[in-house]
Amino acid sequence: MRARPIFRRSLAAGAALAALALIATGCSGEAAGAGVEPTSSATEVTATEVTITDNHGEMTVPVNPKSVVALDNTVMQTLNDWDIALAAAPKGVMGTVWPKYTDDPKVLDVGMHREPNLEAIVEAEPDLVIGGYRFASFYNDIIALAPTTIELSPRDGEDPVEELKRQTTILGQIFAREDDAEKLNAAMDEALAAAKKSYDGTSTVAGLITSGGKINYAAPGEGRGVGSLFTELNLVPAIDSSGSTNHQGDEISVEAIAAAGPEWLIVLDRDGAFQEDGYISAAELIEQSEALKNVPAVQKGQIVYLDSNFYLTEGIQAYTGLYDSVAQAFSGAKS
Repeated sequence: MRARPIFRRSLAAGAALAALALIATGCSGEAAGAGVEPTSSATEVTATEVTITDNHGEMTVPVNPKSVVALDNTVMQTLNDWDIALAAAPKGVMGTVWPKYTDDPKVLDVGMHREPNLEAIVEAEPDLVIGGYRFASFYNDIIALAPTTIELSPRDGEDPVEELKRQTTILGQIFAREDDAEKLNAAMDEALAAAKKSYDGTSTVAGLITSGGKINYAAPGEGRGVGSLFTELNLVPAIDSSGSTNHQGDEISVEAIAAAGPEWLIVLDRDGAFQEDGYISAAELIEQSEALKNVPAVQKGQIVYLDSNFYLTEGIQAYTGLYDSVAQAFSGAKS
């Protein structure tokens, strides 16, 4: 178990007040008459700390911490929806998805994950830092500055859906939103079950990632965003080649895609969240490609495009929406 965080308020004063209250209560009870049974209307004590298990082990953290720094994009939508105020965040990798944080000058900017401004974390005086994901390589640096630092991003080698549910459950414990966390997890389970049910079990699928005007390959089980669908839904790969976790995908020729003849395409538009100068959408790259015009997926319109902000969000809401989209697309093809 890691050392308990140093950012801890003393409970001595509270304990002293509680002791005085008990003494006063005892005295008044004796004055009223000996042997009187206490009533059952005692005030319920609310927990001020909770012990969780993050990616590094057990840690005790405050419940409803006052000053929160969040660096992991996969938790941002949940924090946003739960109206959790942030003291600092990496605005450079958040796009325009969460203006509640990025447009607020009171929220300090930690910057980009390549060269983060760790001084902003110190300035925020955090009771809790939610690190990890793009900032995982800076864990040791961050925890040295803010001992109450946790990482909840999905771990490599673990089931992606279960990892997102684990993350959500822990966030529910920390922010006293257990019921809301359960609803998010239930919605994920329902969407996944619907997607599994809607797949016919035989249609071939290719995962693609478009970036910088190119169409790249998302390998089953590995490709960013798309790869996990193959293992979760037991999809039949149209292109069963190994790949990497490269966020831009792996190089592949459109001729190789055409030769594979996928009946379905599932596509992550990596540049869709930013749409900078020269941006070409995934739909334009694929549907207007002369080399891909005879691919069954293109001819039949059997293409599932991930939400344009997926590359930035990648949390439980993003994957729930993806599985919902896949379920609707597969079901529509069956009918």
